[in-house]
Amino acid sequence: MKGIILAGGLGTRLAPLTNITNKHLLPVWDKPMIYYPIGCLVNAGITDIMIVTGGNYAGDFLRLLRNGEDFGLKRLNYAYQKGEGGIADALRLCEGFADGDSVCVVLGDNIIETNINRAVSDFGKQDRGAKIILKEVPDPERFGVAEFSGGRVIGIEEKPKAPKSKHAVIGIYMYDARVFDIIRTLKPSGRGELEITDVNNAYIKDGSMTCEVLEGWWTDAGTFESLHRATCLVKEGGANRVT
Repeated sequence: MKGIILAGGLGTRLAPLTNITNKHLLPVWDKPMIYYPIGCLVNAGITDIMIVTGGNYAGDFLRLLRNGEDFGLKRLNYAYQKGEGGIADALRLCEGFADGDSVCVVLGDNIIETNINRAVSDFGKQDRGAKIILKEVPDPERFGVAEFSGGRVIGIEEKPKAPKSKHAVIGIYMYDARVFDIIRTLKPSGRGELEITDVNNAYIKDGSMTCEVLEGWWTDAGTFESLHRATCLVKEGGANRVT
């Protein structure tokens, strides 16, 4: 399995900080934000990794991370996303890198306390399909919410007024090689983007989407409130990282 970290976008919710740097290079306690998704993958045994970024500060990732030697990696791969075409559009750029392998995709502002080792292992036993990571939250109406039964996902609702569960879909996804064929069938949403929800719904439709409920805490870091929360959580209890 290969790892993909999506670290593009303009990060406008964190302006003016992001007027001078990429959001994923901002500090979360004592490390740059991008260190945490790299740690998430490396600690799960995934060491062939591509980072997709964009904007005016893409070169800063190379200056900071170099070939990934600080994480015990032989090399890091990089791809550049023009504009803001959405998560699925960024993932599309990684088809050549994946080269027929399955992929584990992590959004660059997602930070978890524990690890995804069991989910990665279980996904490796699937003949086909996808797996998403869920986390029970007190306010599921703010997220994409999964309805699931027997480990299979039967539906995802985006920000529902009456959630069918309290389990939010967090930004960690595992896909077989079919994901790139699925992306080619997508049409831009009303936001003008290729939506990762449409990718997930394709796997749900054919009955091959499974799920794993995350232990420990999870947060994103895309707003000032969540960036502060992430810093406090990491300071108090650590996080899944390798440095």
